[in-house]
Amino acid sequence: MDTATTSCSSIDLAALLSSSSNSTSSLAAAAFLCSQISNISNKLSDTTYAVDNTYLLFSAYLAFAMQLGFAMLCAGSVRAKNTMNIMLTNVLDAAAGAISYYLFGFAFAFGTPSNGFIGRHHSFFALSSYPENSGSDFSFFLYQWAFAIAAAGITSGSIAERTQFVAYLIYSTFLTGFVYPTVSHWFWSTDGWASASRSDNNLLFGSGAIDFAGSGVVHMVGGIAGLWGALVEGPRIGRFDRSGRSVALRGHSASLVVLGTFLLWFGWYGFNPGSFLTILKGYDKSRPYYGQWSAVGRTAVTTTLSGCTSALTTLFSRRLLAGHWNVIDVCNGLLGGFAAITSGCAVVEPWAAIVCGFVASWVLIGFNLLAKKYKYDDPLEAAQLHGGCGGWGLVFTGLFATKRYVNEVYIGDRPYGLLMGGGGKLLAAQIVQIIVIVGWVTVTMGPLFYGLHKMNLLRISAEDEMAGMDMTRHGGFAYAYNDEDDVSTKPWGHLAGKVEPTSRSSTPTPTLTV
Repeated sequence: MDTATTSCSSIDLAALLSSSSNSTSSLAAAAFLCSQISNISNKLSDTTYAVDNTYLLFSAYLAFAMQLGFAMLCAGSVRAKNTMNIMLTNVLDAAAGAISYYLFGFAFAFGTPSNGFIGRHHSFFALSSYPENSGSDFSFFLYQWAFAIAAAGITSGSIAERTQFVAYLIYSTFLTGFVYPTVSHWFWSTDGWASASRSDNNLLFGSGAIDFAGSGVVHMVGGIAGLWGALVEGPRIGRFDRSGRSVALRGHSASLVVLGTFLLWFGWYGFNPGSFLTILKGYDKSRPYYGQWSAVGRTAVTTTLSGCTSALTTLFSRRLLAGHWNVIDVCNGLLGGFAAITSGCAVVEPWAAIVCGFVASWVLIGFNLLAKKYKYDDPLEAAQLHGGCGGWGLVFTGLFATKRYVNEVYIGDRPYGLLMGGGGKLLAAQIVQIIVIVGWVTVTMGPLFYGLHKMNLLRISAEDEMAGMDMTRHGGFAYAYNDEDDVSTKPWGHLAGKVEPTSRSSTPTPTLTV
């Protein structure tokens, strides 16, 4: 019987089963039924794969939409004279990052089989033989690329308003093509030496480091890279006066900052919940309708609670410290809470996410105070926010990860959070992750920035910095307008005044307003 081309019908089954004593007929019936069950199973498997693949693609689109949020946040946080420059660098992060990640980065991160340090399988370079026999699809590449360019975008904020364009090209390509992929291999690949997903169960401290969506892999890598870039370059002109006091160089648009923050918030729902990679997977059979889809929803909730708690904590804390309600501080606090929860979002209870956000706010405030004290200039607070809060997020996971969620997400009986009764092995793995990320990024990105500095390829001239890079490097300002109140455009400078009428008569009486 040609079962491949036979369709299942009640008439066929009735004819086959009518003579149950006939062994030939019974065998034919069994073969027929088995073939149909196999076909149904194959169709279900295809459907599951299609749904999971679509879910990952949608998550990749959300994660990539964060680039729009980064662009708006960065633009609003710099002065108007550097808007075109910072916008161009954000486009460059995505474009240059795509090529470098395609050629090298993806293979270094996930090329398998490989060693514990770096991926190396030839079929992953330039996707030459991918995805054949890889266990994943092109959607996985797209999703991981969105993560890689997020790390590069973080770094660009730290060195904004004073960096040469060629330096952006060089560091962005190097970061997304080598530095970041190596770290992601360590902690996310099934071959990584510290990965919680190692296929051979030879786990660091019997646990592996749990960095579910990248508090360390993405945020700390981008933040520490930005830290070294800003340290090598030094502060912007005018950021600190001659006596060493901090001078605020405010961004030109709080509206752009807020809109960018909301877009990042929206994209984080692809960043964190999407890191499950699949959604059609059951967990506890004794609980109806409980599976990975439930964990995805819980992860979105923990992400939300941490960010919102951090925003509110920052609002009232800065009100006490500075004496006013500052929307920029609140936006940064919100993002700090998101960066912190990204590590443990899938393995902690919602109430623990509130603890995470509360502490993340004070971590950000504390690092900002240290930055002022040591005259460190980061226009977007990227190193403090992503580096500092990302590091706290790794420690938080080692303290609050629950046994049930850890065993669901990372199959097997694993160590879990210290404060949840799981011992200190997971926390030890998290601390190792912090140390090796700081060390790796320091020995790779630090010399790169220093070399660019020595070759005069890093910082622009003082004249260009004062005039603004939009005019000196990009052919004109981002905004075409004629502001009559802008005294800097008048030949007599700051003494210029505006003649206003003092009465309703047609002949105004000149008055000088300074």
